[in-house]
Amino acid sequence: MQAAFYSRQGPAAEVLEVGEQPMPRPGAGEVRVRLRTSGVNPSDFKTRKGGPGRPPLAWPLVIPHSDGAGVIDAVGEGVPASRVGERVWLWNGQWNRAFGTAAQSIAVPSALAVCMPDKLGDAEAACLGIPAFTALHAVRLANLQPGATVLVAGGAGSVGHYAIQFARRRGATVLATVSSEEKAAHARRAGADHVIHYRSEDVGARVKELTAGRGVDAVIEMDLSANGKLYPACLRPAATVVVYGMGQTESTLPTWWFMRNRLTLKFVFVYEMDDADRQACLRELEPLLREGALQHTVALRLPLAEIARAHDLVEQGRLFGNVVLDIP
Repeated sequence: MQAAFYSRQGPAAEVLEVGEQPMPRPGAGEVRVRLRTSGVNPSDFKTRKGGPGRPPLAWPLVIPHSDGAGVIDAVGEGVPASRVGERVWLWNGQWNRAFGTAAQSIAVPSALAVCMPDKLGDAEAACLGIPAFTALHAVRLANLQPGATVLVAGGAGSVGHYAIQFARRRGATVLATVSSEEKAAHARRAGADHVIHYRSEDVGARVKELTAGRGVDAVIEMDLSANGKLYPACLRPAATVVVYGMGQTESTLPTWWFMRNRLTLKFVFVYEMDDADRQACLRELEPLLREGALQHTVALRLPLAEIARAHDLVEQGRLFGNVVLDIP
């Protein structure tokens, strides 16, 4: 089968190759998926790139990417034969295993291949695994009630765009930080009630203005390292911060202020969600996907052969939305 792979860490153009790899066979409890699309996430380029704070290469050869979509074409022992022919989207395709979705086929545990409704396209389905699961789990942990106010950091990003939608569906008022007017429009289309241009506006002052001096009930945070210093100006007492990302491996926080104001800090690591949380998210996602109720943003589609370019574009961060590879 055709696959993209690397056997050492480094720059995308230097280490990524596209060529033949053995066709996987599904083991007990597994399905094999003939992939049509593969989603590129920031974790993919970070793992491939390596460097300070990143683990060394765990396998002699890696086929990257966790997210994707396709059709089940074979099943292993213990999996109903009726699953053959199902359109599915995937999560954790390359987590704790060497071979991910940047290939024509992948074998994964049956539970990682989720049946797709007809309204969901292959490119859009490749956006779900990491971004949508992260956003939904973060919003669930924030425990937003109708009338709550939440600040979504990076509202035009892949996770932030979904988080805005899930928060709005809970009846929350959503404030989102953005870096440009184009991204502001994107966040508004997702349902953001207010956008804050963090490069040109005082975020804390704008939050206080928009909440009548009260502060927000929760933050969905994409970079704790950069934004933790803003919390005293943004949060009401007893607020909740849910963190799904950070720019540095260590962060300096106003911990005395956290304690005095009874702040709750929660963390999302989407790859290691426990089964109960994962199933709760799937139960919430399924009807939304079936009804076509969510906005998905595919920023760019490229052929598998251009995987190095795709990694570089995601790393540069100039696109908003997901970069998706079409599998030949």
